[in-house]
Amino acid sequence: MNARLPFAFAALLLLGFAGQAQAHCQVPCGIYDDHARIHAMLEDATTIEKALSEMKGLVGKTDAQSFNQAARWVATKEQHATHIQEVVAVYFMTQRVKPGEKDTAAQLAALHEVMVWAMKTKQSVDPANVTKLREAITKLETWWPPKK
Repeated sequence: MNARLPFAFAALLLLGFAGQAQAHCQVPCGIYDDHARIHAMLEDATTIEKALSEMKGLVGKTDAQSFNQAARWVATKEQHATHIQEVVAVYFMTQRVKPGEKDTAAQLAALHEVMVWAMKTKQSVDPANVTKLREAITKLETWWPPKK
């Protein structure tokens, strides 16, 4: 067996996982745009809201195309909720929240709230959960405001 094969496999494996957490690089590079992340999460929330609306419009339809579209909207809703959770965990919780600072507990509580509401949007089709998610994301601007 070629001695380089295990290294090549490991490199491919690492490259495969590198695309999973796209929230930031974790080098640390020192290049942060917190509000861009917040804006992206708000876009994700809007996409979840759109998915719910489209799914409700497909209720009662029994043709194959409607089933296909419903499945695609569910997958889209899940993907965008998961993206929000990944940004919170990989970007904010690991790189922006600093242990021991005066706002650490409040920041963690606010980030946890975002993750919970993102989870709830996966579990249901209640638009109120998207509203709560959007409110929770917007609260993050307390610590990471838009650039002026």
